[in-house]
Amino acid sequence: MTNKIKEYILITLGSVLVAVGIYYFLVPNNLAAGGVSGLAMVIGSFAPGLPIGLMMLGMNIILFIVAFIVLGSGFGAKTIYSSLSLSGFIWLLEKVFPINNPITGDMFIELIFGILISAIGMGIIFNQNASTGGTDIIAKIINKYLHIDIGKSLLLSDFFITLLAAVAFDARTGMYALLGVVINGFVIDTVIEGMNISKQVMIISASPEAIKGFILNELGRGATVYSAKGAYTDADKQIITTTIGRKEVVKLKNFVKKIDSKAFMTIVNAHETLGEGFKDIVNS
Repeated sequence: MTNKIKEYILITLGSVLVAVGIYYFLVPNNLAAGGVSGLAMVIGSFAPGLPIGLMMLGMNIILFIVAFIVLGSGFGAKTIYSSLSLSGFIWLLEKVFPINNPITGDMFIELIFGILISAIGMGIIFNQNASTGGTDIIAKIINKYLHIDIGKSLLLSDFFITLLAAVAFDARTGMYALLGVVINGFVIDTVIEGMNISKQVMIISASPEAIKGFILNELGRGATVYSAKGAYTDADKQIITTTIGRKEVVKLKNFVKKIDSKAFMTIVNAHETLGEGFKDIVNS
């Protein structure tokens, strides 16, 4: 239950960031950088009276059905919540804090800020096994079946919309939108990778029992122990390996340093860790 609440809090935070990035930076500059938001902007250029948030909501309904069928009910339910909240937040910004002109007048600066803010939000949402709907659903399907990183999958699904932007607005705007889609894809992958990084630690120490006890009892993590023989000393040793979070590795280093200053440790990044205590392997 607690994990579910945390997921929806993070999805809400991500939706707010995406809404801010789209409404305040991309929309005023006609930067249709993919997604149903970009498609709504293209349609809005021909029908200015249609609210962007309402158009996004309408287009997402069709893709919700696809999400439920292909990606499962868990993904579908969270995607519906994320999409509805994103459309709602954009509609709220249109009504409560409207903006009629670009903030700075510099399209490139606003493209960068808009894409960075919205991509961070989308990365947070994707990391909760959800999406903001629209072409994100198509990207998730590509990711699931072709095993292409989610950001690059989104780049593939959004490319067509940037071409429409070039037709609806002008070539310069279309090229900026394409640049935004490319940056968006890489930033999303970076955010997801950063949120999922854990540390794989190997320790050789004269006090293996104390270290194993600390890992199991204080950190609440598992560990694997290997028997080995030192090449130089020919002495029997134990090698302890464990995978822990970034904050936990600091605690482990301090403990090992305190009980055995001559211990040997290697610490490497594990870009994705699945299973007990980490990300659910079923939903990965």
